Amino acid sequence: MSTRFDRYSSVVFTMIGVFFVAESGSISASAYGSKVGPNLFPLGLGILLILLSLRLFWEASRKKSEQKATPAVDHRRLISFVVLTFLYAVVMEWMGYVLSTSLFLFCAFWLMNKENWWKSAMIACSFSLLVYYIYVDGLKGTLPGWPAWLN
Repeated sequence: MSTRFDRYSSVVFTMIGVFFVAESGSISASAYGSKVGPNLFPLGLGILLILLSLRLFWEASRKKSEQKATPAVDHRRLISFVVLTFLYAVVMEWMGYVLSTSLFLFCAFWLMNKENWWKSAMIACSFSLLVYYIYVDGLKGTLPGWPAWLN
């Protein structure tokens, strides 16, 4: 992979992480009967994304390009990930955590690898359900689990 692509993508993912951190501030800090607030998870993910993106930028800037002919940067895929992440943040409350996260992860996996779509769907659904139940039942937090229009 090109170090130039790594640097550009790390900047984009840092901006997405900053967006997550900033938007988590608009979510209430605690909910009635909850020990942790619903803002903790997106805040933690945003901080983790920022840290990993900064590490990628640091490693990419230290590494000299080993290839003379670098492959073309797939701008369409990168822009698709940015749009997908933005849509995920916008529709999460309306669709609920489980459905929106499953759909987000499935689309992200599909963008990376179009083969084995059923495995991607199973992993996306399993992961979102597992995280939801660990956060809600284990940590006693609250997340918008299922959309109101589904009931």
